[in-house]
Amino acid sequence: MTNFKNKNNDKGLYENKAKGIEIEQGFYLLKNKNNTSGIQFFEKEIDCKYIQIHFCLNESAKLLFNEGRYGIDLMASKSLLLYNPTQDLPIYLELKPHAEVLSILISIEKLHTFFTPEAGIIQFLSEENKTKKFYADKAISADESIVLSQISSYKVQQMMEKLYLKAKIYELLSLYFQPKSDADNNCPYLEEEENVEKIRLAKRIIIERMADPPTLKELSKEISLPLAYLKDGFKQIYGDTVFNFLWEYKMEYARRMLNTKKHNVSEVSYEVGYSTPSHFIAAFKKKFGITPKKYMGKI
Repeated sequence: MTNFKNKNNDKGLYENKAKGIEIEQGFYLLKNKNNTSGIQFFEKEIDCKYIQIHFCLNESAKLLFNEGRYGIDLMASKSLLLYNPTQDLPIYLELKPHAEVLSILISIEKLHTFFTPEAGIIQFLSEENKTKKFYADKAISADESIVLSQISSYKVQQMMEKLYLKAKIYELLSLYFQPKSDADNNCPYLEEEENVEKIRLAKRIIIERMADPPTLKELSKEISLPLAYLKDGFKQIYGDTVFNFLWEYKMEYARRMLNTKKHNVSEVSYEVGYSTPSHFIAAFKKKFGITPKKYMGKI
């Protein structure tokens, strides 16, 4: 399996580095997120022994085939499974601005080790279908959405990253492939996609207004979700409290601004919502162990 190739052309398309993680042999996670205002393309060679499951978390994307002459849309909150045992299916992914797609690539041999005793519940693993191509799209369930959000924005020590991702991806696959009749064990208030969407909205609000974020009570009212549900649900989905998540986001945003060397410390401080540079400097040092000025000197 080759690395992603960033595509850029004269039409103003933006580059981005995709993150590919090997979970086990024959088992990969791909994370693609477009944080720009332009369209991005990613390419990866995939041979025919791999099953692809693509989860579009927000906005929309498209899988292109035959040098772009044919495409399959990936809509927000939808998943798409592709398998063709007779032909390689390289990934050529078009991401619209702010789109995010998580993809699982798993060899058919690896998948068989999970499901062989119950292969009948999975159509393309059955004996009569194992040499046929297979395509399936469906809505992402509320339970799947929670796990996908945890995979997208987890917060664990680096030494535990692979173990955490492995556990979450196995959990995601078990939810994806479970028979519908067994899918009735959802969390009380996150079992409805509407409530999950409200918590996603809360995340977007605090990011968009990070310089002057609403209070938790104001945020709860704005998204029409009880305060307790907002706090508990946000932590379950994103693994952190609302404002600690925002603080981490601010620090990373500030670090990226400093990396450009186009802004001084005061400008960055005000951009991320600190009333005085001294407060920002203290927060940045707490996060990264170095002052912003010294950080810029090391770049």
